[in-house]
Amino acid sequence: MTDHIDLGLKDTTAGCACCATSTVAENPVPMPAAETDDILVSGMTCSHCVSSVTEQLTGIDGVQSVTVELNAGGTSRVTIHSASALDPAQVKAAVDEAGYALADSPV
Repeated sequence: MTDHIDLGLKDTTAGCACCATSTVAENPVPMPAAETDDILVSGMTCSHCVSSVTEQLTGIDGVQSVTVELNAGGTSRVTIHSASALDPAQVKAAVDEAGYALADSPV
């Protein structure tokens, strides 16, 4: 038999995810379909480079987040999550503005 510790929780909806009462809305509002684009960027060497590219890309309307897999001095993979498809010219301009270049070769 397992001993249970009384945590003093009085709210029946409180608790951990495995035992809390579900509160799912009957008609949830659909979220916009997210787009994910991977680009390759050459020349980034440090966290400052990552910050510069991230800042420029998140400045594009619709961009929700940016993730960078830094390959110092080589070609880094940059993943852009956005609410809708992005204009490739805007992405290129943002990378150029940060001081880097899109790469054509795989990581």
